[in-house]
Amino acid sequence: PGVEMVWAVRAYQHAEVYFNLISSVDPKFLNLTKADEQIYGEFRKAFGDLRIDVLDPEELKSEPAKEKWRPFCMRFEGVVEDFNYGTLLRLDCSKGYTEENTIFGE
Repeated sequence: PGVEMVWAVRAYQHAEVYFNLISSVDPKFLNLTKADEQIYGEFRKAFGDLRIDVLDPEELKSEPAKEKWRPFCMRFEGVVEDFNYGTLLRLDCSKGYTEENTIFGE
């Protein structure tokens, strides 16, 4: 629980920064890492059917989902600095970060 809380705090800090960025710049012109295109391409290969506009928590946190997500994240070890940190995700991308619309993905 302590480690998860530290991750959640750090994820919240990152979420604030990233939300400010994507709110002030057209996202199609924004790169958050040098590997954005690679990450997105690999993501779509691994999770081609996953809806990203409105997320289903079961598709992220169930045991079968975790079995797919972990190897995906491990591909970016050495490529992305915080490749294995937890992150805050908005369930519905048209809404902001609220308690009801946010989950912690680890």
